[in-house]
Amino acid sequence: METLWPDRYALRMGRMRSSIIRELLKLTERPEVISFAGGLPAPEVFPIQEFRAAADRVLREHGPEALQYSTTEGYRPLREMIARHTARYGIVVKPENILITSGSQQALDLLGRVFLNPGDCIVVERPTYLGALQAWNAYQAEYIGVPMDDEGLRTDYLEEALRAGPKFIYALPNFQNPTGVTLSLARRRRLVELAAEAGVPLIEDDPYGQLRYEGEHLPPLVVLEGKLHGSDDQCCYSGNVIYLSTFSKTLAPGLRLGWVIAPTEVINRLIQAKQGADLHTSTFVQMVAFEVARGGFLDRHVREIRAVYRARRDAMLAALEECFPEGVRWTHPQGGLFLWATLPAGLDAQELLKVALEREKVAFIPGGPFFPSEPEQNTMRLNFSYVPPERIAEGIARLGRVLNGTRA
Repeated sequence: METLWPDRYALRMGRMRSSIIRELLKLTERPEVISFAGGLPAPEVFPIQEFRAAADRVLREHGPEALQYSTTEGYRPLREMIARHTARYGIVVKPENILITSGSQQALDLLGRVFLNPGDCIVVERPTYLGALQAWNAYQAEYIGVPMDDEGLRTDYLEEALRAGPKFIYALPNFQNPTGVTLSLARRRRLVELAAEAGVPLIEDDPYGQLRYEGEHLPPLVVLEGKLHGSDDQCCYSGNVIYLSTFSKTLAPGLRLGWVIAPTEVINRLIQAKQGADLHTSTFVQMVAFEVARGGFLDRHVREIRAVYRARRDAMLAALEECFPEGVRWTHPQGGLFLWATLPAGLDAQELLKVALEREKVAFIPGGPFFPSEPEQNTMRLNFSYVPPERIAEGIARLGRVLNGTRA
């Protein structure tokens, strides 16, 4: 029977592509494959016992509420806890400035629904987070990529990009995905200044901010923007930076819990968009996450995660130094889950991946999909959080053999 569906798809589907990361994860589930592909937290650090006890406590003490429909904004005690936590970093907000989302990926989608018309431009780092491109491609956005170096986004290129009148700037200042690079304090200030001069809002995506392994904490863009305008209003937030974060990297990605911090007028619009998407994020999951995180547990747990991931980052850096050939460069992340390698010109990481999987049973993510246009095919993203140190050493040795064979 002839199918009618292909003629019924919306035009926007022409720009939507499957995530190379999600697709590659299917190939790397085999135990013999060492995978540096996904942005996966280490399952060994998931607080399973705490979740079991919290789920039992929620069902025992708040069962009917936990299993019922709820408000779109999110579980208020959880939003209050997030407000208290962010205040430590200078982000002073009320619960009314916070919307709980089904992972920060939904937050990106909701921003697209609320702000983007077909053809709207967004300034992004080059390369940038693949999930953001996937979310906004559905709304037929266009992108202006600004180059990066070891200090993050090149603000000396930003003025020209802003002349195009973008809808907003999207940036990941801390341990950026995919490069692992952190935006320097001087460039953070310059980014905020240039955005204010051009009248362009900022979207600050900060999923990894708590996972710092060396160096000093740097103020978020949302804080610097408040200082730029001399804001001393401690009762509410009304600035021009929207801040995103998540529990995926500090508790567990399976929760699908993220949040947006924004002025209340923006939160109200996002609430309307979320109501049409899923009504609200799971009540039960929000209540369990709150029970697990409260009482200081989250702080203790994050300290444990930092120690584990720092050791894995160090293992990868040491293995790269030992096993990768001359001509390959890589970043030195101060935190987060990733580093970025640049191969000699002319090498194609996509083709290299095929060889690596077939011959050496090792996987990574080619860098090309992280570029909104004109991809640099001689790049790759390596994740160090998921694999134990001894397997990291073996996996990088395997990848080194592939690279040395390619070079020869």
